[in-house]
Amino acid sequence: MKKTARTAKPMQTARLLALLVPALLLSGCTGSTPAPSATPGDPAWTSTYVAPAATEIAPLTGITVAAESSVHPSLAAKVDNHVAARPQVAIDRTDLVFEELVEGGITRYVAVWQSSIPDQVGPVRSIRPMDPDIIAPFGGLVAFSGGQQRFVDAMNATGQISAIFDYDRTGLFSRSKATAAPHNVILAAAEFVNRNAAVAPPVQQYAYAPAPAGASAFVDGTPISVINTRFSTSSARSWTWNAEAVAYLRAQDGAPDLSADGAQLRATNVVVLRVNVTVDQSIPKTELIASGEASISTGGKTLAATWSKDSQTAPIRLVDANGVTIRLAPGNTWFQLVPNGTGSADLVP
Repeated sequence: MKKTARTAKPMQTARLLALLVPALLLSGCTGSTPAPSATPGDPAWTSTYVAPAATEIAPLTGITVAAESSVHPSLAAKVDNHVAARPQVAIDRTDLVFEELVEGGITRYVAVWQSSIPDQVGPVRSIRPMDPDIIAPFGGLVAFSGGQQRFVDAMNATGQISAIFDYDRTGLFSRSKATAAPHNVILAAAEFVNRNAAVAPPVQQYAYAPAPAGASAFVDGTPISVINTRFSTSSARSWTWNAEAVAYLRAQDGAPDLSADGAQLRATNVVVLRVNVTVDQSIPKTELIASGEASISTGGKTLAATWSKDSQTAPIRLVDANGVTIRLAPGNTWFQLVPNGTGSADLVP
């Protein structure tokens, strides 16, 4: 009997452990921290991330703009630069300006707007033989007051949609009272563009750096403070780098060149092209289906370059001494088409 009692004791211990272990395990699982439970009515988690607005590059300035804001055509206009025509209307809002020699040693502009279309531009003057070569690559709209029929025909042959003052019966042109004829023809620019909103925007014409510090002239150029150009003995121009304005400020014939608001005209990039000029029936023609020397100025520095244009519809190509495409700074650009022989271009450190 004693043997039986001794053997029964371990069996009782085993039964006790069998009962205690599950209880201990359950106690260890619950611990002192209760399991989380959803509270009825708690709002679901939502992200506060907002995707950035879509952007695109403005084709004639290289500036980053809101997507779909550039889906309208460019407008090129032949703008008067006679002293009696100044200050011109909206010349300070251009994307591009090409200054060219015309009769009498004076200059006129091919001014191009695309990123911002003003209500009015002008004074608008007549077409010249080099203008189709300048304007054709943009594939948009063009306005001029008239001209010799051979030049009008050449412009129309490019496929641009033309508004011509001499033939206009649609109310796009008016005469300003601010200046005297013939320096007072004004185009309703925004209306002209709105009527042709379905025309495609221009393709990008030049290479642009993402920021001014990446522009080719700023990276590889020589510090130059003043760019002096002369188209003839009667047409002197200068551009002075202004670090505070972060732009080149323009002067004509020794005086500041002002906008209608009294601000000095400025450019982010100044491109000087040395060009040959031929004369036909007393009309100068800048030869642009060609190549030649150039200088590119951005951010207070200037870089020697070569320009070329392979066909009427091809943009002007700009390359450095190594044949690498030059990148302009984002912003507006003035092209100075300075004649070889009669013209000059001097750079002042």
